[in-house]
Amino acid sequence: MLTYSDLEKNPQFLKDLTPMMEHYIATKRENPTCILFYRLGDFYEMFFDDAISVSRELELTLTGKACGLPERAPMCGVPYHAVESYLNRLVQKGYKVAICDQLEDPREAKGMVKRGVTRIVTPGTNMNASSLEEGKNNYILSIIYVGNTFGLSAADVSTGDFFVTELDSDRKLMDELSKYHPSELVCNDSMSMCGLDLDALRDRFHMAISPLESYYFEDEACLNLLREHFHVSDLTALGLKDFPIGSIAAGALLKYLIETQKSDLANMSAISPYRGGNYMLLDAATRRNLELVETLREKEKRGSLLWVLDKTRTAMGARMLRSRIEQPLIDEEEIINRYDALDEMLSDMISREEIREYLNPVYDLERLITRITYQTANPRDLVAFASSVAVLPAIRALLADFSSRNMKRILDDMDPLEDIKTLISSAIAEEPPISSHEGGIIRAGYNQEIDRLRAAATDGKQWLAELETREREKTGIKNLRIKYNRVFGYYLEVTNSYLNLVPDYFIRKQTLTNAERFYTPELKELENTILGSADRLLALENELFCQVRDRVGQEVVRIQKTARAIASLDFYQSLAKVAEDNRFCRPRLNKRGILEIKNGRHPVVEKMLRDGDFIANDTYLDNKSHRLSIITGPNMAGKSTYMRQNAIIVLMAQVGSFVPAEAANISVVDRIFTRVGASDDLASGQSTFMVEMSEVANILRNATSKSLLILDEIGRGTSTFDGLSIAWAMVEYIANSRLIGAKTLFATHYHELTELEGRIDGVNNYCVAVKEKGDEIVFLRKIVPGGADRSYGIQVAKLAGVPDGVIERAKEISEELSDHDITLIAANILPEAKRGARKPPSSLDEVDMGQMSLFDTIKDDDIIRELRDMDISNLTPLEALNRLNEMQNKVKNRW
Repeated sequence: MLTYSDLEKNPQFLKDLTPMMEHYIATKRENPTCILFYRLGDFYEMFFDDAISVSRELELTLTGKACGLPERAPMCGVPYHAVESYLNRLVQKGYKVAICDQLEDPREAKGMVKRGVTRIVTPGTNMNASSLEEGKNNYILSIIYVGNTFGLSAADVSTGDFFVTELDSDRKLMDELSKYHPSELVCNDSMSMCGLDLDALRDRFHMAISPLESYYFEDEACLNLLREHFHVSDLTALGLKDFPIGSIAAGALLKYLIETQKSDLANMSAISPYRGGNYMLLDAATRRNLELVETLREKEKRGSLLWVLDKTRTAMGARMLRSRIEQPLIDEEEIINRYDALDEMLSDMISREEIREYLNPVYDLERLITRITYQTANPRDLVAFASSVAVLPAIRALLADFSSRNMKRILDDMDPLEDIKTLISSAIAEEPPISSHEGGIIRAGYNQEIDRLRAAATDGKQWLAELETREREKTGIKNLRIKYNRVFGYYLEVTNSYLNLVPDYFIRKQTLTNAERFYTPELKELENTILGSADRLLALENELFCQVRDRVGQEVVRIQKTARAIASLDFYQSLAKVAEDNRFCRPRLNKRGILEIKNGRHPVVEKMLRDGDFIANDTYLDNKSHRLSIITGPNMAGKSTYMRQNAIIVLMAQVGSFVPAEAANISVVDRIFTRVGASDDLASGQSTFMVEMSEVANILRNATSKSLLILDEIGRGTSTFDGLSIAWAMVEYIANSRLIGAKTLFATHYHELTELEGRIDGVNNYCVAVKEKGDEIVFLRKIVPGGADRSYGIQVAKLAGVPDGVIERAKEISEELSDHDITLIAANILPEAKRGARKPPSSLDEVDMGQMSLFDTIKDDDIIRELRDMDISNLTPLEALNRLNEMQNKVKNRW
């Protein structure tokens, strides 16, 4: 079976190709990385290697085509009218597809029909409505690595969104990738030198990666393209002056999109530069652990924060809500502006419900105007556009009564677009066909020539009916019919039983099994008149439709501004609806570093439970005496839910949402870090503990005193002593205001850490209340001051259904091990941290060695002396781990 490589290896083959196949090969050479869909009649055909790949991927029949070579070329094809479904399947598998269309009417072509590539469809540029998720952007990212700096640009071709930023570390790059979750990434060759594994990135984010040639990233060419596209003489006007590397990434992305879309990208009318410091920074682990837009396990929207907050009525509003959840604010003034707008929505329920009703029929204007500017919108798209903007005057009338800054801004930005609605309504029929090449598009009265041609078509039907009646009466053929098909035109059909009555002036046209088809000079004349007017009518309707579509496309800036205003309004009404339905409160903001929540609730867990089943809890953290809360208690008691709910409440507050609490007083945080749960990363060879320590390292390096830390069961992935040592050292390090001093919730099963309260400034103990009934326990889900002295692990195991034999044996072992408690040792080696703390022993002679049976086999005075002289308060966490590791090795050697 011939392949494309066979042709390249044997130039003689190329000389023998048919003209059509020569053009196919030339087009393929221009698009070597793409599957080429080559239009032949009513099908898009693929040949050679492309045909083999597509037949395999789409389970199509592989055939062959004679092309002047010794062997037939492998071939498969798909119908042109159903091409989008096949395209979507290929693109979802990561392929790029070049569409080679017929550029002229085959009936008017002289020689071979002219063909050319009209677009290249990639995962990041696919704009087919059925392939795009309404409430989610489809981003394509461009990344360039220069001088230890990443320039990043992101675009959603379907909406016109265009962003640019710069990053100084690969970890920040990973955070941005987690935020955008692109379907495609283009990059320069230097990306392979920054230490990131592109194959691992492809697998992790399920995206296509396309390294581009170096000429895409030529500095001056990229900057010139940006200036030309946005019609500015200086990039300062675009806010890109401080983003030299990011501008190159943006220019390269723009060039790639222009080449693939074969368009001037008129819908990308603005570019938005931003710094990471403008928003709360959320790393990949935090996004995952807090389940902001999808659940941790099933990757579904249901069960996420977005699921609770999304009561939007439009696709534009849904995308904006998702974007703002993933990018909370740190600007207090803008947060308060959002609160004020939300307050107005809540206080005027009647107007809010009217707005919700008006928004319900609004189509996705952002994606509609993109299809219009790309000239792919059909007549029904324009009707949908007109019906959407028809509600804008009524919405504006309602907004006139609002006074908050953001609501006024929405009113100012929302252009009623009445001229566009009038144009579409006057030109396009109320129920037009989908295709612009069918009749019935243009409304009666819009164009006199169209009205005249339609009248001719209507009269022509009457003429045909009259001719059929006359011929039936004249010939006596009772079942004579005048019929039509696209191949033979109009004809007289006579069944075989009446062939003896056919007159001489009937001219034979076609013979069928049961009938004969004829025409007469009069019928031929009528056909020319009718079909001529029909063809002219179709051509004129298509021409006028394209004119209207292009006229609407010229208003892309106005329309996009209005679309964003609608999205913003939808965002506020959604949050207001959720706040009212779920008893959310407006937070207060403070600059004193206080996080105070009264009767806070987890919005997702509460929604999953029956009414009244969720137990609310208070929280108080500050930058002084309540910096770090150590939370103890059994598994399944609600520690993780409690900690997550506080992080989510803070995040919601900085999104601009009201929060699930009776009252909330919140100091804006710059970052939220979470370390929750355990998971292996086997693909990269990392164990549970290595993943945990990597995330811990990231937190310790990047957290500040303005951050919020949620840490759950640190150190559980290793031995008890190692884990306790790490957890202990972390508490000391985080609580130290000179090192981090961040507000922290620290859940642990190491009860020894409760000894830190009163010994380290800012550390306080809390536990989950539990009620015991003999061997049974009841979780009260209430966080109370104090530390738990038991984990209740055996009781939890019993609740989980572990066999009684195992439970009983576990109790016996637990009693035997209880004498080997290391709590006393842990308490006595702690440094005195503040006045009033219990004084540590002056020597190990003061420690009850009866409680140290685990150490009975160790008699080495050097180890005891080293332990006694160790100044823990002046050790870094890493130094403490190294010292403990050295001591442990010595102990193991003695054993």
